[in-house]
Order: sequence, then C-alpha cells, then structure tokens
Amino acid sequence: MSTAGPPQGAKAPLGGSDSRAAQERGGLARAPRTRVQRRPVHGVLLLDKPLGLSSNQALQKAKWLLRAEKAGHTGTLDPLATGVLPLCFGAATKFSQLQLDAPKTYHAVARLGVTTSTGDAEGEVLAERPVPPEALSPERLAAVQRLFTGPIAQVPPMHSALKKDGRALYEYARAGIEVERAARDVEIFELNLAPALDAYTYPAINIVVKCSKGTYIRTLGEDIGAALGCGAHLTFLRRIDTGGLALARCVTLDALEAMDEDARLASLEPAELLLVGHTRITLGAEDAGRFLSGLRRRGPWPDAQAVAVFGKTPAALLGVGHVAAGELIPDRLLSPVEIEQILKSTPSAASAGILETI
Repeated sequence: MSTAGPPQGAKAPLGGSDSRAAQERGGLARAPRTRVQRRPVHGVLLLDKPLGLSSNQALQKAKWLLRAEKAGHTGTLDPLATGVLPLCFGAATKFSQLQLDAPKTYHAVARLGVTTSTGDAEGEVLAERPVPPEALSPERLAAVQRLFTGPIAQVPPMHSALKKDGRALYEYARAGIEVERAARDVEIFELNLAPALDAYTYPAINIVVKCSKGTYIRTLGEDIGAALGCGAHLTFLRRIDTGGLALARCVTLDALEAMDEDARLASLEPAELLLVGHTRITLGAEDAGRFLSGLRRRGPWPDAQAVAVFGKTPAALLGVGHVAAGELIPDRLLSPVEIEQILKSTPSAASAGILETI
C-alpha cells in the first residue's frame, strides 16, 4: 500500500466517515445528463470511489451507466476521500443499512506539527509546532496506539454534516460560529501507527485503523497528533474495507464506463453479499411462498437474531428475518416481482420452483 499522500497539485482528502456536504464544494465533475431508458437492476456494485466526487455523484454516475431504476449507497465518503463504497441497486437497497452499521478500515496519512481549522489540508492553518524527535520513536507510537485502541470518546468536528437545531455543523462553521457538541462513544478495534513522510516530505505518520461506525478519522488524526505533542492534520484518506468487503474486489468508474452493457451487469454482485454473518435458512416451496407473504414459519431452528432466508428451487434470496422460540419471523422481504427479475437476469437459475409459489 502506498504511504504517499495526494499527488502534487491535488487537494488532500477529508476525514473518513465525516460527511462534509457537497454544498461546500465547487467545480466537481457531474454525472452525464443524457436521458436513458431506466430498467430494474438488482445487486451490489463494489466501487472504488474516485477523488473529487461525492458519494452521491459517484452513485448517480454508476446508476446512469447501469440504467438502473433504483439505487443507494452504504456510507458516505467525502469528495476528496477514496476507496470502498458499496452501491446497492434494486432489491439490494433493502439491506444497505447493514453496511452502514459495519466496521470500516481506513488508511490515512497525518502530517505532524500543523493543525488546521478542518483537521485536513483544506482548512486554514491554526498553529505550527516543531515535531519532537521522540514523537516518531517506536516506543512513543506504541504508547499512543494503546491509548487510542478500544472504546474512546470523540467530539464531532465542526466541519461535519451532523445537525444542531436543524442545521448542519458545517453551516455554523462556515458562518464562523462554534457550537457545543457532545462527545460520542466509538470503538477502535485495531490501530497501527508508523512513521512516514507525506507527499511533500513533511514528517507524518501512517494510520491504519479498523473502527466502528460513526468514527471521525479527521478527529482521530488530530487527537493522535495532540497526544504526540505536536498536533496533526490529515493529508490522505482511503477506505480499504467495509464489513469485510475489501478494496481488491472493487471496480473503478473508469473501468465501468469502458465496459459494454453486459459486462457492467456482470460486475454486480448478488444482494446476499451484504448478509455476511447471517445464518442461512432454506425453505421448501410451500413455506417459501408463505414466508414471502409475511407469515411466520415454524421449524427446528435455533434462536438467531439475523437470518438470510432462501428458497430451495432455485436458491433465490427471499429476505431476512430472525428466529425466536422455533419461529422464523420475517423482517425485510423481497417482492415476488423482484425475485422474478433477479432470476430472469441470472441465466443459470431455473425459472420454475419458487416462481410457481409466489
């Protein structure tokens, strides 16, 4: 993995799950405006979001390329952050919340000795301090790693999309108003710090962090810099994993645009990709039809908080639910129309069986 920051002349990425709203940006690329004939598309596109696009802009461009009717993303990346952004289409949008709640892994670079108003290279410089030689010693970095691993409290940054009295915090920040923010509990599952130089050869540290949802990577970088005694701000950020979906599986928008239509559809993964960790239950034709009608089914299943339910012939995803006292209880269901569309778009799936029961 490269430890360099952005190339010369490029602006630095922003902080992780911080949702700096697109209204603050200017001159960003826009999705094509050509009118297309939409169609039902179902599945998950693992996108490597590029620099310079908001999550919604990246979503809209992919939606346009796939000619999809319905789409949504699973966790915002700022325009100047890159990396894993799962995009959900059609029936898969019903399970997008699962990825919103999933742990995330980021690679960031923080320049030491300089603090800014935004916690990244876009903000105004607030203070500059020398970097003590011991700040980058293995012993000091190891101590700071331990300090920020596990449950921690973070004060949300002013430059974020969290709302106070109906207004986003970044709106107050742009008006020069500082408002009180309560600290929020998050968890750092894994943290690795190592000495580095940023793109402009200033003293920096590499940060690789696996964290819970709601963690502000810019704030983490600032807090680590403060603990090292010199301050810091982010100059690079890339999401490398979300909920076990890694960067190596992702496709870029440029690659997607270069594909023909069949290849674009083939790049979609099934909606059950989002159901990692769910217990699988397979139902026969009669029970499958009743389950899809919202009826509880009774069977020899142990209690489980999250189950993915499939039909038997063919093995079509029906929805998700939970099991309590031997009852399978539906939570989110696909519609019969969605299942039929998914099966028709999967040549290897037999069209008989489940379709005859719904």
